[in-house]
Amino acid sequence: MTTSHHCPVVLPLPDGLVRCNDGLVRPTWASHDELIRDYYDREWGLPVHDEVGVFECLVLEGFQAGLSWRTVLAKRNAFRAAFRGFIPDRVAAFDNADIERILTEPGIIRNRRKIEAAITNARATVALRGDADPNGPSHLGDLVWSYRPVQDPRPRSQEEVPTQLPESQALAADLKGRGFRFVGPTTMLALMAAIGIVNTDIVGTHRRPA
Repeated sequence: MTTSHHCPVVLPLPDGLVRCNDGLVRPTWASHDELIRDYYDREWGLPVHDEVGVFECLVLEGFQAGLSWRTVLAKRNAFRAAFRGFIPDRVAAFDNADIERILTEPGIIRNRRKIEAAITNARATVALRGDADPNGPSHLGDLVWSYRPVQDPRPRSQEEVPTQLPESQALAADLKGRGFRFVGPTTMLALMAAIGIVNTDIVGTHRRPA
C-alpha cells in the first residue's frame, strides 16, 4: 500500500508583506530593522489621545517629511530632550536663543524651518484650547480624533495602501487654517495611522491578520 504525504501549500505573501525570522508577518517598512520592528509591534497604531502625545507625534511626523521614519525614531529621545518633553506650553515659549540652542543639538535633525514650525505648532496648539466655539475641540487630541473615518481602508497589498484620505485632507486644511505648518494631507495620514485614528496596515500582518 502506498501512502502519500501532502505538504500544505504556502502561498506567497502579497507585495508589501514580509515573513520575518521570528515567523511573524509584518509590512515591509517594519520588517528589516529591530528598532522599527519593535515600534510597529508595540506602538504604531495604538490610540494616543492626550495633547502632549499627539503634539509630539505631529512634530515628529513633520520632521520625518523627506526622510525615513527610522531616522526620526532613532533620534526620538534626543528630540524629547531638545523640545522639553514636547509640553506645548514650554515649546510655545521658545525664542531665538532656543532655536539656536536646538540647532547645536547633535542628536536631532537640525533643520531650521522644521524647528521653527514646531514652535509655531506649539503656539497654535495652545491657542486651540482657547477656541471660542463651545462645540469645538478642547485640545489638539480632540481635534485630530474628530477626523476619524467611519470605515478603515483594507489594503491587500502595498499598492493599495493610501497616501491620503478625504479625512486627512480635511484635517490638514483645518490645521493649516489654525496656523499649523508641515501638516500636509500625506503627513496627516501618517499621523492618523501612527496614533490609531485610522488603520492603514495591509491585511495579513500579525497585527491585522484578517
